[in-house]
Amino acid sequence: MIDIQKEIASLQWDKEPRGLYEPIAYTLEAGGKRLRPQLALIAAESVINGGLINGTAIDDVLPAALALEIFHNFTLLHDDVMDKAPIRRGRETVHVKWDENTAILSGDQMLIEAYKQLSNIPADKLPQVLKWFNDMATGICEGQQLDMDFERRNQVSIEEYMQMIEKKTSVLLAYAMKIGGYIAGATPAQQEALYEYGLNIGLAFQIQDDILDVYGDPATFGKAIGGDICCNKKTFLLLSAMETADPDSKAELYSWLLSSDDDATKIAGVRAIYDRLNVRSLGEAVMEEHTSKALAQLDKLPQNGATEQLRKLAERLTIRVK
Repeated sequence: MIDIQKEIASLQWDKEPRGLYEPIAYTLEAGGKRLRPQLALIAAESVINGGLINGTAIDDVLPAALALEIFHNFTLLHDDVMDKAPIRRGRETVHVKWDENTAILSGDQMLIEAYKQLSNIPADKLPQVLKWFNDMATGICEGQQLDMDFERRNQVSIEEYMQMIEKKTSVLLAYAMKIGGYIAGATPAQQEALYEYGLNIGLAFQIQDDILDVYGDPATFGKAIGGDICCNKKTFLLLSAMETADPDSKAELYSWLLSSDDDATKIAGVRAIYDRLNVRSLGEAVMEEHTSKALAQLDKLPQNGATEQLRKLAERLTIRVK
């Protein structure tokens, strides 16, 4: 298996102007799960005949895997500016360490660098991969716009929320799987199974992220707890609370959302309502539902070591947040 962490570390950002490239190096060296490039590579392994783990086919997927990771981190730079987030992966965000203009411009360059990586995949695969990559990028932008629109709306349904996170979060995982499999020679049916696996894993991950924002440990979560509550962000937990609350609890919840109290007090107040309404369990149930849907897709793929890796990844999502 290709060491994606080593491949990312080998990318060269020591060039001028330093103000453009240093934030890119800073962002990529911060780590993260490397989930998207890993999924692309594992998807390729799952469909390669004869287990050519270090063969040409898997090497052909590497540029796409790097492109997906660079693109993902580009979106985080811009998201952090829009969300005014101070911390990412336990470190200052780029717009805090430098400034907003730097975060925007370095993010733009990361987008360009992602397409540079794509240009290195086999020429016969490039047109289709470019189409899917562009579809993915458009979906993410549409999802981000919906997310911002929801901040200005008092009423958002859970169905609308799920559609938004599918675009904003899930399509990147889904296309990572589909692109990796396609480059490695997956059949159309296998490509669809890989896509559906990634889509459902993405939905489960986002619900888990919503839960972690309220109940996670900052040391392992990588950012401050309660950030979504502080900015009244529409999450699965908030929308579930609004839909299931009795009139008194709903009025109390709205009161906290409009509160000018300090962040810690607001977070504690909203969390108490979540606990009372048991919305965490609702979120965990939906997370498990999509995890099960992802696992079902694996039955349509060759059963090998890579498929088992995908199964274990999906099953880890059902572990409760401590």
